[in-house]
Amino acid sequence: MNKKIRIAGIIGAVIASVIILSLPSNPIVMPAPTTNSTGTKYVEIVATNLQKPWAMDFADDRIFFTEKVGRIRVIDSGILLEEPLANLHVADVTDGGLLGLTLHPDFVNNHFLYVFYTYEGDKLWNKVIRITESENKLSDATVILDKIPGAEFDNGGVIKFGPDGKLYIATGDATDEHAAQDLQSLSGKILRLNDDGTIPSDNPFHNSVFSYGHRNPQGMAWDKSGNLYVTEHGPTKNDEINLVKAGQNFGWPDQECSGDKNFVNSLVCYNPSLEPAGLVFYSSDKLDLENDLIMASLRGTNLYKLTIDDGIITSQQSILGGAGRIRDVNEGPDGYLYILTGNTDGRGFPDKTDDKLIRIVK
Repeated sequence: MNKKIRIAGIIGAVIASVIILSLPSNPIVMPAPTTNSTGTKYVEIVATNLQKPWAMDFADDRIFFTEKVGRIRVIDSGILLEEPLANLHVADVTDGGLLGLTLHPDFVNNHFLYVFYTYEGDKLWNKVIRITESENKLSDATVILDKIPGAEFDNGGVIKFGPDGKLYIATGDATDEHAAQDLQSLSGKILRLNDDGTIPSDNPFHNSVFSYGHRNPQGMAWDKSGNLYVTEHGPTKNDEINLVKAGQNFGWPDQECSGDKNFVNSLVCYNPSLEPAGLVFYSSDKLDLENDLIMASLRGTNLYKLTIDDGIITSQQSILGGAGRIRDVNEGPDGYLYILTGNTDGRGFPDKTDDKLIRIVK
């Protein structure tokens, strides 16, 4: 993972302005699409020409992922199916649309997948629905949670099942910053639900709220001890990585990163902004990354590994660059890492084959 691939015409991701815990050490650089669209011995291009992809999950030989324009796509045995699993009517807004996706822990038996998306009603809202899949098609849909406030920006949108079997939903403040401190609002929170949308009896505030004072969460991951880590975007700087526990208040808008004893401090504060995105704790032995926290970044345009010791992030290193904006990262059932690029999101510089799903194999 530390050998740099030198390919003519590639401009490495510019990260000199990003404050990190340790400097990158020869990250892999993506091959130029004009010379090699399939990859190298380090990375494989699984799919190209995706339209604003956002989140992905895996089941047996299939990869499910969202495109912000409203499509749930399926890659089956390495082939991107032409017909989407579903095409949802979503709002066309900068930080909204079809966002998070996660599969039920018992997907192999119940075929449930969950998505988070923005829609237009009397105003902008977000909702989470549960879709029943059959032969790569939608056969049924049920609303799990509705009327999450929406906006042009800062909708959050990450959804994942935790090791406790509960559904976690990360919502942004939807540009109403004071809602993040309102325990009766669904904005600016990490929410926790049962898989059917009901409220767990052990939630800290006896409603759906697990933690609050969040601005715009973009990634969630649990370590092997069950600790939840969340990435979060600041307003123009002060992006965060937070270690989140039940009932905690992270202070937005009264605190950014740290400094107020009434709130929980972030583990890492990025100033200038890195725009951290998807997260996963790597658990396989296929790559030399076991137990590292792997983080995608948008403005940072790199994939990073972070070493954590006793709840403290002790180092950060780039392990892949040259792909542009990286929206999501996840570990596949084959033990390799997969990333979704985010160059067509209106803030990047896409090439003629963007966006891409990429597999890191070495």
